[in-house]
Amino acid sequence: MPEGRKERRLTAILAADVVDYSRMIVADETGTLAALQANIARLTSKVQKHGGRIIKTMGDGVLAEFASAAEALQCAVEFQRALAARKPGAQRLSFRIGINAGDALIANGDVFGDVVNVAARLQALAPPGGICVTARVHEDAMGRTAIAFEDMGDQRLKNIDRPVRVFRARLDASAARPTLALPDKPSIAVLPFENMSGDPAQEYLADGLTEDIISALSHWRWFFVIARNSSFIYKGAPADVTRVGRELGVRYVLEGSVRRSGDKVRVVAQLIDAADATHVWAETFDRDLSDLFALQDAITQHVVAAVEPAMMRSEGQRVGHKSIRDLTAFECAQRGMWHLNRMEQQDYDAALARFRECISRDPEMALGHVGFSRTLYAGLVYGFSPDPTGDLKQAHQSARDAIALDPQDAHAYYALAGALLYQSRHAEALDAAERSIALNPNFAFGYFRLGQILLYGGRPAEALAPIERSMRHNPYDPRLGSTLLMLAIAEYHLGEYEASIAHARAALRHDEWRAAAALGASLARLGRFEEAREALPPETLMQMASGMRLLTYANPADLAYAVEGMRLAAYGPTD
Repeated sequence: MPEGRKERRLTAILAADVVDYSRMIVADETGTLAALQANIARLTSKVQKHGGRIIKTMGDGVLAEFASAAEALQCAVEFQRALAARKPGAQRLSFRIGINAGDALIANGDVFGDVVNVAARLQALAPPGGICVTARVHEDAMGRTAIAFEDMGDQRLKNIDRPVRVFRARLDASAARPTLALPDKPSIAVLPFENMSGDPAQEYLADGLTEDIISALSHWRWFFVIARNSSFIYKGAPADVTRVGRELGVRYVLEGSVRRSGDKVRVVAQLIDAADATHVWAETFDRDLSDLFALQDAITQHVVAAVEPAMMRSEGQRVGHKSIRDLTAFECAQRGMWHLNRMEQQDYDAALARFRECISRDPEMALGHVGFSRTLYAGLVYGFSPDPTGDLKQAHQSARDAIALDPQDAHAYYALAGALLYQSRHAEALDAAERSIALNPNFAFGYFRLGQILLYGGRPAEALAPIERSMRHNPYDPRLGSTLLMLAIAEYHLGEYEASIAHARAALRHDEWRAAAALGASLARLGRFEEAREALPPETLMQMASGMRLLTYANPADLAYAVEGMRLAAYGPTD
């Protein structure tokens, strides 16, 4: 026994050994050694993540110590699943792992005793890619992990003078978990993002990003989000989103990967409908790794802001195939949102009907009141409302009703901000918009509303950033034309006419007919009167006249500047 400081303590020991190492080293010494080094680095990262330490490496074997048997087991499971998920390559090492827990003697950083000897013998019983544990580890892990076990009974281990009860971990997670029913709300699980860097140190970035996304998605009041501990049981396992959806009882699964190359990081995220494994949304983010925390925050914001509208569009399409009589109150609201995003006259009428039905079936669901409010003032904007004054008053009240039912719902404040804006109550509207974003910093619509209110409040320069952020977070919004129009109007008031022309034309390509006014006005300010008249002829301006009251400017001079630009476009200069 080495001399020096000694102590005894309860500990968990993980022993890992490469399968068929001697044959592989003879066949390809260089490749096998390189593969061994890479896999030991991967295992070391997992050990450190779970609070353990590597005691020593012995050729193709590794010995690690943990304070917790459950952490040792979770480390082993993640490591073996990560190896199983590898793509085929020249060298694919397989490991056997044994885990034991008990009293140990610690001397000069090394660990001695029966607990080590049993762990070392246990790994020989495990199949390639498998894990064997003692009864004590099995007992400690029960209720703390979701791993299933096969009881192998008492085993005689080499040089161990007593039989040892052994359990083999079943790494096929589906064997342990029943199918769960889907909740009423749109439901999502975020699987641990995969570290594709080849650098175990980047595991922390991948895990941190996953946890941040789960936390941020939880701000959406209308979503059912699986907690981190349940999502992370799939870490290191090949992703089968259909199985994950069944086992966690969710309709959507978000998965992704992180790859670092030098000072660059690429994050890939994709949202999948677990029912049929179809892709709903996907995006790639390339960023500089100048500030790790800022990078993590920025990617989280973009992913979460894009996932929400993608899920809502998918849900709207899904319930669109169901009979009206079969819809729940929540599905009535989803169908209403689907019609609201289309916004033709027939969709306006259908949206109002669905939201009224939602409120009738469940008066305490804030979402129904939010949708009803938004549809009412959208009817004013698009000229569908038969009673603009009465509808605007009702829109305001419905938004207030939604807030009373759920004061933490960002959408409710978004609806209120819109109703207040069209009532020309700019200061109150600004407060509501800022409250909406405070409740959910990843709310794309909230940033659109903030920019809109700043624009009409006489602050077009400040309006650009939130409008652009809204568009970046929600690039496939069915109502993207409205966002492009707001940019065009802001740029018009800033005298940036070329930029305004470009965004107005883009808005027209997205079927936002009101953008003809911004296009014509900006062309006219540049003296391009023939093009301006073509974009905004007098008859088109006359058709728009009924909607002029919706140019809800706080400053009369701003309204006059907008109206004069449109007049110039339609009729040309007067002198």
